[in-house]
Amino acid sequence: MDQAQHDDFVARATAWLEDNAERRPLSSAEFEWGAGDDSIRATGPDADHEEELMAAAAAWRAKAYDAGFAWAGGPKEYGGGGLDPELNDVWRRLESEFDVPDQGHYGPAWDMIGPAVMVHGSESIKQRFLGPIYRGEVMCSQLLSEPEAGSDLAGLKTRAVRDGDEWVVNGQKVWSSYAHRSKIGQLMARTDPDVPKHQGLTMFLLPLDTPGVEIRPLRQMNGQAEFNEIFLTDVRVPDANRVGEPGSGWRAVLTTLMSERASVGASKSQAVNPVQMLVELARHLDRTADPIVRQELMEVWITDFLIGKTDQRATDEREQSGRERGAEGSILKLLGSRQANRVGDIAGRLLGPAFTADTGEWGTYSWATQRLGAPSSRIAGGTDEVQRNILGERVLGLPKG
Repeated sequence: MDQAQHDDFVARATAWLEDNAERRPLSSAEFEWGAGDDSIRATGPDADHEEELMAAAAAWRAKAYDAGFAWAGGPKEYGGGGLDPELNDVWRRLESEFDVPDQGHYGPAWDMIGPAVMVHGSESIKQRFLGPIYRGEVMCSQLLSEPEAGSDLAGLKTRAVRDGDEWVVNGQKVWSSYAHRSKIGQLMARTDPDVPKHQGLTMFLLPLDTPGVEIRPLRQMNGQAEFNEIFLTDVRVPDANRVGEPGSGWRAVLTTLMSERASVGASKSQAVNPVQMLVELARHLDRTADPIVRQELMEVWITDFLIGKTDQRATDEREQSGRERGAEGSILKLLGSRQANRVGDIAGRLLGPAFTADTGEWGTYSWATQRLGAPSSRIAGGTDEVQRNILGERVLGLPKG
């Protein structure tokens, strides 16, 4: 990327952020224990305030998009700023330094579905969907996993049968994040049962208010219900909403999965950095002189640093070469899921009973939500076991087990 373009963008974006948001504390000296929101979540918005938080996120995204910063690196013909694509990540890094609405629930749209549409979609589908997706007008959910085809995504059974200019879909999906709030579902269906399973799949963008779509939220142990199961009964989806040629869905979904794994691991959109909050918790409890605590804090801090640098290196290489995401998605996914669980474990050891009993003290019981949500990170975007298989077989060249 041209350095002058980069520097100009950073200067303009930083000035705009300074005018429209409050900067987060960047150092321990600026951090004030007990001030602001103490929520530390491994998943999405607080269920009790989900609707208002999502509305605030949508309003902020639209404001930043209209100012020319959010999706500045998107193609101009689809609503982007027409600048270097690397500036999309530059914007998100700058934005993370300010206290803005948490936009993590837009991850499926921006980090997973948008890239698949960009690479594999028709000109018409790009024109219709990309601008609204990246402006925050359209939340998206993935309709990929099924009760009997979780890790084996190519084994899905949901069928789509061509009927003129439409496809009739019947089947069931599960673990679809924020489907109950989304407008569009990234649907993967089997369109040809007579060919090898990876070759008979097709991707569609399905409006979730279509007749025959039934969405049932699944309540989790952390009190949230961002996951859903979805029943599809004689659902009619226009052929114009097909992403790629019939039978090419596996190639399209690989673009999604590689982006999803990196996104789950890197957690770019988290409003609060759990590692920073954990360090401040140890300081607040006067535990930083304990050598075991210091070692644990250093380990998670180093991992947090490595996740950021691995993600940035992969992004830089991808922008320079134009290739799609590869094995770094699985690396980031494994690092991120392990990190989320370790951070919660350390917080529990520091807090003791205050971790499980709400005393009302700021920055204590809020960790319970993080810890109860962390196990889902070992499943989201493909299980840890699947990621290890991918790295072992496709990167290290180990024999299949």
